[in-house]
Amino acid sequence: MTGPQQRPARERVVLSQRRGARPVRTRIEVAEQTDIGAAMIGGLIRAQLGLALRMSLVTVLVLCSLPVLFRIAGSGSVVVLGLRLPWVLLGIAAYPLLYAVGRLYVRLAERNEQDFLELAED
Repeated sequence: MTGPQQRPARERVVLSQRRGARPVRTRIEVAEQTDIGAAMIGGLIRAQLGLALRMSLVTVLVLCSLPVLFRIAGSGSVVVLGLRLPWVLLGIAAYPLLYAVGRLYVRLAERNEQDFLELAED
């Protein structure tokens, strides 16, 4: 025995490196609306729809829960800026919330599209 044996260096094997492998042409599949392309586009549409429904649900739940919270907390008599607190929160503070939800939706929708494009590029 001459001591510890050295292991051979690891080699990463990628599908496209195989000889004779047919390159995946997903961009062509999408452009020609083949079954694979239609499935990919359908997946993107489902992802965007799911995102839109989740963001709408969160927005509706937050905005619709405010009157219930006002009723439970009894904060209807609190006056801020000459207006009762529920009116201030529903009439003024709701807009930054809607803006933030809109910005988040756009960022997540663009990420879905970017993921789709990366999948189509491979």
